[in-house]
Amino acid sequence: MAILTAQELTKQYSGEEQPALNHANLAIEAGEFVAIVGPSGSGKSTLLHLLGGVDKPTSGTVHLYDTNVFELNETQLAIFRRRQVGLIYQFYNLLPVLTVQENITLPADLDGRKVPADELAELLEILGLTDKVQSLPSELSGGQQQRVAIGRALVNHPAIVLADEPTGNLDKRNSQEIMDLLRAANTKRGQTLVVITHDPEIAAQADRVMTITDGRLTGGGDDGHH
Repeated sequence: MAILTAQELTKQYSGEEQPALNHANLAIEAGEFVAIVGPSGSGKSTLLHLLGGVDKPTSGTVHLYDTNVFELNETQLAIFRRRQVGLIYQFYNLLPVLTVQENITLPADLDGRKVPADELAELLEILGLTDKVQSLPSELSGGQQQRVAIGRALVNHPAIVLADEPTGNLDKRNSQEIMDLLRAANTKRGQTLVVITHDPEIAAQADRVMTITDGRLTGGGDDGHH
């Protein structure tokens, strides 16, 4: 069953001649790992932000399960994003004044929910951060900071994890470690995963690869290009 579907998704920024995203269609199955590849400026990040409800489209729809994301009001959308979408960015976006543990549990804290101690311990162990729980982001390496960002994205068991060039700032070894982590989340926790990348080696690890060029998405399953 497709848990995430986008239909005729279009984003036109004012003053731009070409739409950043042009009538994109895709359907993502529960537990699937999809990579979206394309050159810089092709519309990859735009697509990801629309799928995650971070940005609003000019036209088209996104459904997660039965929810039409863009029919939600701001408050509903904030709650929806916090509970259903795990976002991982290239630049970590950690809060510098919070410890590793506080950064990871932030989405749950905002939800007024306490992460069970055993669950948190397991997540920290998977992330290889057990001995860093009280560290601040400034005391961590880039690879460790990215692991914290992944932990934060996974903590609420979101329906889908969206990662935007998650290894873009990391060396090869760290990149592979981050991909192994995401893959483990996908296989062991059944996490549905969408990764945007320009790295063919990373794309090769996905169940399915889609390509975006000039705002047009191909390989989406029902894009009419078969």
